[in-house]
Parts: sequence; C-alpha cells; structure tokens
Amino acid sequence: MMTESRPPVSPGEPAPEFTLPAVDREEMVSLVDYRGRSPVFLALFIGLWCPFCRRSIAQMGATETKLKALGVETLAIVATTPDNARLYFKFRPTRLRLAADPELATHRAYGLPKPAPSPELMKAMESTRINPTGDFQEPLPIPQAAMAIAKLDGYTENQIDKADLERQWPQLKGQFLIDRDGIVRWANIECATEGLAGIGKFPSAEEILAAARTLI
Repeated sequence: MMTESRPPVSPGEPAPEFTLPAVDREEMVSLVDYRGRSPVFLALFIGLWCPFCRRSIAQMGATETKLKALGVETLAIVATTPDNARLYFKFRPTRLRLAADPELATHRAYGLPKPAPSPELMKAMESTRINPTGDFQEPLPIPQAAMAIAKLDGYTENQIDKADLERQWPQLKGQFLIDRDGIVRWANIECATEGLAGIGKFPSAEEILAAARTLI
C-alpha cells in the first residue's frame, strides 16, 4: 500500500514551488530562482542515512558539468538538517547546488510515494534482490545491499541520521527536469516501473542528458 499526499507530478504539470535553506551557503533556495533563467534538473533525496542516496548524489555530481554545458542547472534536495548536510559535504565535497528539507515537504508536494511499513513490505524487501550501484558480484536482498554499500563507503550514522531514518523510512525518491517556465518535462519516480527491484536506482547520465536535450 502506498500513502501519498497527491499522485506524483507528471510531465506537463507545473512544478510545485518551494523555498528551502541552502546547504552550500547561508541563504535560501527557491525554484523561482530558476524561472525564466534556465531549466533545472531537480533530485529529491531522503536523509544521508540512505546509502543509495549518497551514491546517487556522487553520480549526479559527475553529470552536473554536462548538464550545465546544455544550459541546465542542477539542484539536489537532501532530507536532513542544514548543519548535518554541511558536515557531511565538508568531508565529501560536491559541485552540486544543495538544499535541506528534513521534513520531506518537497517530497509530499511532488507526490513521491511513501509505502506503508507493513510486515508484508518488510518480507518483500527481504526477498527482493538488488544491485543498483553495480558493486556486488550478484544482487543482494535490499537490507543487505544497503548495509554492504554503507560498509564499502565506511559510513557511520550519527544521531541525526538515526532520527531522520526513523521519521522518513520508507520514503521513495524522485527526479524531475523542469523547463525555464516552471513546467515539468521529464520525471523519474523510484520503483514506479520495477516495484521494489527499483530501490536505489538512479537514472543514468545518458538518460538524464537525453531528456535535457529535448529542452534545447
């Protein structure tokens, strides 16, 4: 069962507005900042406790310059406090523009599903095997895959991460390409096409760039 405030935002719809604290500087970030100026590739992540999010942020950072060459800006929203995000990115710098949304307000505005944490979901997660980052010789059950990536990354959760996890899990993620008029032109919702097998997957650079080229 999925619980959500609205269906996910689809191509052709206006992108919901938001104003959030920036992570990379002491100011606020709004979607309206990009209106009339440039398209924006927007990625909504959950907290930094999520190993798949941390990997996807790094992947997104590698695509940022290619998007900028096409005239498309990038913005990543992480669902943790600004201070916690600043601490993380102090040691793992990124070129991405970042905003903090610990309460998942943008996730609700964009209609990203949050499955009900039922016994059935837990059982399905244990039986679904994934390898979204290609790090494993063979796919692992979702909880084991998450732990394995955290171990590979040498990441240790702090108390804020633990509180974020308890409040947010199992919120899903999404990415949206928004044109300079504020209209969504492309969207990718985690698990929308593959079910739980899609956990942790992030669109390839080729897929993102192909969508971006349609805006030129």
